[in-house]
Amino acid sequence: MAKSKPAVKHVVSGLERLGLRVSAMINHPIAQEQRWVTIHRLDSDGDMEWDEVMSLISETDGIEMTFNDDGSVTLRWEASSEDDPQVQEREEFTLMDEPAPF
Repeated sequence: MAKSKPAVKHVVSGLERLGLRVSAMINHPIAQEQRWVTIHRLDSDGDMEWDEVMSLISETDGIEMTFNDDGSVTLRWEASSEDDPQVQEREEFTLMDEPAPF
């Protein structure tokens, strides 16, 4: 019987986790339709990681950053061109007046 190699577990760093969360928020269909998103800092987001991600975003052309009083950051952007694909509105993606759970 052949021995299988033990699975290598990749531990996601705080920077990677924050980057993935921010990327998912920016790429969400509603954010893409609205062309803005507000990112809330979680207790698990370290100072160094938060500052690094905010720095990377600030260096990105076409993104306007607004630092809010509650510590969140609102990102706004314009369409690159008229040929950009638009998200079709669907019932599943309706705006809610509830605050984000994070």
